[in-house]
Amino acid sequence: MNDLMTKSFTSYVDLKKEAMKDLEAGPEYDLQMSGTQMDRNLGLFLEEAEKVKQEMGLIREILGRLHEANEESKSLHKPEALKSLRNRINADIIGVQKKARAIKSQLEEMDRANAANMRLSGYKEGTPVYRTRAAVTNGLRKKLKELMMDFQGLRQRMMTEYKETVGRRYFTVTGEYPDEEVIEKIISNGEGGEEFLGRAIQEHGRGKVLETVVEIQDRHDAAKEIEKSLLELHQVFLDMAIMVEAQGEQMDDIEHHVMNAAQYVKDGTKNLKTAKDYQRSSRKCMCLGVILLLILILIVVIPIATSFSNS
Repeated sequence: MNDLMTKSFTSYVDLKKEAMKDLEAGPEYDLQMSGTQMDRNLGLFLEEAEKVKQEMGLIREILGRLHEANEESKSLHKPEALKSLRNRINADIIGVQKKARAIKSQLEEMDRANAANMRLSGYKEGTPVYRTRAAVTNGLRKKLKELMMDFQGLRQRMMTEYKETVGRRYFTVTGEYPDEEVIEKIISNGEGGEEFLGRAIQEHGRGKVLETVVEIQDRHDAAKEIEKSLLELHQVFLDMAIMVEAQGEQMDDIEHHVMNAAQYVKDGTKNLKTAKDYQRSSRKCMCLGVILLLILILIVVIPIATSFSNS
């Protein structure tokens, strides 16, 4: 956690320095926009972004715990142990759902703040502040998308490994490896049907078979409950992905912002050149005016001086 906070603070400071550097290097902005105002505006936004990053970091920690719990489940056979693990996994998933919904609300608020900010002088599209806010927001969305894909991968992995475990338990009581159809039948009802039970009891005795069937049933219940929770979580992530699309943002379109920045600098350079040309033209006109004035003075003064001299 300390490492996460350190990295977050470092990135916050770096982003702010980069934005200030852009501001100093670029063309002049509205003189009413002070550096302090810009720093405060961007600073508050980056603090909110860091909070979102920290929440995502906590979700990734929970993801790691879920992977560990999935590995642990492979070696458990007792109903009490399986039930305890199932409850622990579901508690973690519920925690992720709450954090994901909170992140969704925070990103929506950041979108509204970005839209409102663009209407302020000095923060319009193409300015360093705008580019920084857009880059940070899209970066958070990219991390969110990666998290969504990781949880989707966990869900698929858990289901695949559940099928493998069922296959091994089936082999334990029958001595045969089941085909895909048999495994799907066992998964669908948690038992495997009368044919499986009857043949297994005849060959291995009722006690051992019933113990295995109970384990399969417990694993079935756990898998279905966890699958349901993960699907609900996936739906939350999908809603957030839809929100991103609705805002018209392009998560990986860094080139879009680079082009805007380049265009902004190009426009600033063009305006600066125009100002210099205008200044040069003004000086030229002033010189011509002075010369004409001197000529006019000479035209008027010389005859007068000559007439006085003759007198």
